[in-house]
Amino acid sequence: MLAVLQRVSEARVVVDGDTIGEIGPGLLALVCAERGDTPAEADKLLTRILKLRIFADEAGRMNRSLQDVGGGLLVVSQFTLAADTGGGNRPSFSKAADPRTGEALYEHFVASARAAHPVVQTGRFAADMKVRLVNDGPVTIPLRIPPPG
Repeated sequence: MLAVLQRVSEARVVVDGDTIGEIGPGLLALVCAERGDTPAEADKLLTRILKLRIFADEAGRMNRSLQDVGGGLLVVSQFTLAADTGGGNRPSFSKAADPRTGEALYEHFVASARAAHPVVQTGRFAADMKVRLVNDGPVTIPLRIPPPG
């Protein structure tokens, strides 16, 4: 599983002109399933996201997690994170999970996030989404939990 996290002061997802997910301070998580990923990788990724210490403490140091600060989590599916750009000018997405598996893992990730964290909003799998955000810092962190094997 792949993710790009952006610490935000606000973020929202718009589909067909309607806001379908919105948070205040917290994390925007762009999430992608790779071929071979299972719910175990999704669970490991979620644990890392919720516990990653990238929010400021009283001294201004990145020492607090999303759970520590009670921030929102906006989860957006983004298969393009699996892009392979090593073979020319057109990216290959062959490392991404097939759409059916990707959607199942995304839904598992979201359900687990909602069970573990009080403020979880989402985009819509495979939709043409407009993501608006104010990156706080800016802080942008890539994460990868490799598939087994």
